[in-house]
Amino acid sequence: PQWYPSRVGLQLERNGPYLKDSINIQSLAVSSIITLYFTDLGQQVGWTTFFLTEYTGPLLIYLLFYIRLSTIYDQVESTKNFRHPVVHLACFCHCLHYIRHLLETLFVHKFSGGHTPLKNMIKGCAFYWGFTSWIAYYINHPRYTPPSFGHRQVSFAALAFLMCEAGNHFINVALAHQNHSGSKACFPSPTYNPFTWLFLLVSCPNYTYEVGSWISFTVMTQTLPVGIFAFLMVIQMSLWAQKKHKLYLKRFYPEVRRKAAMIPIIF
Repeated sequence: PQWYPSRVGLQLERNGPYLKDSINIQSLAVSSIITLYFTDLGQQVGWTTFFLTEYTGPLLIYLLFYIRLSTIYDQVESTKNFRHPVVHLACFCHCLHYIRHLLETLFVHKFSGGHTPLKNMIKGCAFYWGFTSWIAYYINHPRYTPPSFGHRQVSFAALAFLMCEAGNHFINVALAHQNHSGSKACFPSPTYNPFTWLFLLVSCPNYTYEVGSWISFTVMTQTLPVGIFAFLMVIQMSLWAQKKHKLYLKRFYPEVRRKAAMIPIIF
């Protein structure tokens, strides 16, 4: 009784999967005796709280560097040096990315699991907040130099970034609608919206668009910290995509068997 329900983990066997909250004990009992193993899952937080905290930090942190606080940059350099237009564009794109995440967390995503360990939120915040500080420091620095190929490079990358952001949003809406409707019989199909046509090639197009956004942001700003962050995101997203792809193969084998997980043909 001293542990609240979301902190309680129950298993049918040691080191086995945790039972979902919706499972009825009667449906598991093959005899009059059943053994359940209890685990204290630790302090838990809701998924909505998890993502709102994780995404609000980068949004605010980047803006603190953008206004060039005197405690971060030298004020004499800040007033003398002209800001290249790409600095303002990068701030707009970065804020747009995380505002989209926040709005989708509130109004689009349907979370199946109610809670996650608090330590996961701390690790996620450390990763996103830490990298945002490093990225924002360099892009907003008074001595920041614009990309090598100038306006053409910035324009092309910004257009690709906006297309990936739009694609990510439409894919998330399609997935949320499929989950909310309760129809589990088939995998989400492309619609008249061109951004959803990626469903024809990959099983996790939301990860494809997410990676595309960060690669585009790297090209647009031509900054090493962004490149490192994009590289780590590719690795993380590919791992998540592989895991989801395996689940999709079990549930939607005919529809998914010819698709890649995240990157068409290559992966």
